[in-house]
Amino acid sequence: MSTAVPTPLVSFCVVGTNGAEHLRACLDAIALEQRLLERPTEVLVLDNASTDDSVRIAREHPVGARVIALDRREGKAANDSRLLDEAQGRFALLLNEDSELRAGATKELVDALERDPKAACAGAALMRPDGTEQPSAWRFPGFGTTLAQTLLLHRWLVVQSGGRSTKRVDWCQSACLLVRVQASATIGHLDPEYFVYGDEVDLQRRLADAGWHTLHVPAARCIHHEGLSTGDGARRRIIELHRNQERYLAAHHGAAVALACRPLAALPYALRALAATVLPGHSVRRYAWHVQAILAPHHGEGIREAAEAFNAQLERPASA
Repeated sequence: MSTAVPTPLVSFCVVGTNGAEHLRACLDAIALEQRLLERPTEVLVLDNASTDDSVRIAREHPVGARVIALDRREGKAANDSRLLDEAQGRFALLLNEDSELRAGATKELVDALERDPKAACAGAALMRPDGTEQPSAWRFPGFGTTLAQTLLLHRWLVVQSGGRSTKRVDWCQSACLLVRVQASATIGHLDPEYFVYGDEVDLQRRLADAGWHTLHVPAARCIHHEGLSTGDGARRRIIELHRNQERYLAAHHGAAVALACRPLAALPYALRALAATVLPGHSVRRYAWHVQAILAPHHGEGIREAAEAFNAQLERPASA
């Protein structure tokens, strides 16, 4: 006589691209969270056409993940939406492969959403590998937040992740974000036009417009091993970041506001570039890339174009 498999409460949803050096630690942390939560769960790993050992690690790990191995690179928004569609849990915990949950984080996030039925998302406090906190919740972008950043007041007027109590915020980073799947489904999950960066901001803004809200849960902690790209990789990330910031502003505030924000957003980077000419350890070139990408967000090649070139290379032998 077969035993019915219980419906999972939480679907752990991991997206990775060539992140084998962090994936095992991510899955080890999930395994511990499953034991601490003591409620039905599942683990889904979507590999975004990695060329390292990520797929093998995911398939062989004792956590028992269901692995979705893509043969073409897609954007982070499309990847997360695919996992939200595949998830059988009431809640889906979106994670990067370089996110490492601290013990009890999942329970804190689940408890927060179960206590607040109008909360669609709950984000963890993100930490660097050395234990220092990263900003992980912010106000929605707009003319006011751009002006605050220009005046160097963003730490007080834009960042919302301070404090030790669970509270409502505008949006949390998706490196560790618990999502109420049913709420996200009502708005079609994430917009794939945001290839990477800005996708979770847009998601939480559309959820807010539909009457939901987001919680920041400092008791839930997660190490985010985010590496600093250099060279061409850094420039592509900068272009993609500011391209999608422009997309968000135009979509939610109109083209005029997006255009007005450009010089305000570029000014702090221009001043940093100037200061970097005399301060050691600062890159004039990197700050200049930010200025260029902000003032001309539709120019240059970002991560989307890199993925398209990767996919084209895969197709070349078949066409030949």
